[in-house]
Amino acid sequence: MKNNLFLILCFLIALLLSNCNKEPVFEEYMLDNEITFDPSINNPEEFLVSAKYPQPTSEDLEKHILIAVHGYTASTFEWGEFREWSTDPDYRISQVLLGGHGTTYENFKASTWEDWSESIQLEYEKLEDLGYTKISLVGSSTGSTLLLELVESGYFNAHINPKNIFLIDPIIVSSSKLQSIAGILGPMLVFVESDQSAEKDKYWYRFKPHETINELNELMKKVRKGLEGGFSLPEGTFLKVFHSKHDPTANSLSSVLVYKGLTKADGGNIEAQIMDSDIHVFTRLKIRETVSAQDIDNQEDAFLQIAEKLK
Repeated sequence: MKNNLFLILCFLIALLLSNCNKEPVFEEYMLDNEITFDPSINNPEEFLVSAKYPQPTSEDLEKHILIAVHGYTASTFEWGEFREWSTDPDYRISQVLLGGHGTTYENFKASTWEDWSESIQLEYEKLEDLGYTKISLVGSSTGSTLLLELVESGYFNAHINPKNIFLIDPIIVSSSKLQSIAGILGPMLVFVESDQSAEKDKYWYRFKPHETINELNELMKKVRKGLEGGFSLPEGTFLKVFHSKHDPTANSLSSVLVYKGLTKADGGNIEAQIMDSDIHVFTRLKIRETVSAQDIDNQEDAFLQIAEKLK
């Protein structure tokens, strides 16, 4: 038995190392080079409500604001489809760019999960200071994990309570055993290269520095520990988690842990829905190689449910 485990471990390490290099090679079109940046950096008013309406009218302040948070290595692109889909004038969308993301490999490499979270908090507090009282949040993948950490750490104790929190494929338990090994091997790896298309390279980092993998593992560990101990939502906050049944990145056990470890303020159960899907972040369908009718239905279902709660 021990020999078999050793062989499996050796195989996984070899597989991981086969996807790693000592020096990343950047192309001009890649998000993580010195040329291509997330568009929200140069045009924040196109993505953040606080930047577009720095002096909101009383009519503006009546609108519901949804802060949309992308995942690890991603960019604001991840929530672009929901913005395009949304036509309801009663709410507005603020697409946050996680700290350390959207510029260069070196910036990403130097970032911590606390840096990632800081941009969420900054937009939330700006909206709060401007006078908005109806604020909700939606996160995909690591974006969801960061939102859970804000609840678990008591962040909202000093701020207005969010009306709603929506979690799309939150990652608490990884589907990839290689991720944990990456954390163990650390500096030996330098970085892990993703096997992704050139088109995806424009919106997701191709190269994942081992330092950021460690940060993600630490974030997941913190939230997992919190869920094991149990914690509650702020008073009046609704939360629903959606998760792909066969998620190749975030094991669906993640949402089981959320359902078991997180309660409403009154102790009641949160809502959870398992989607008939085998893709990670099923709400983003653009630039995927194949998209089925079921994938489109899943996205529409989630979008409709989110929009309904913002009315």
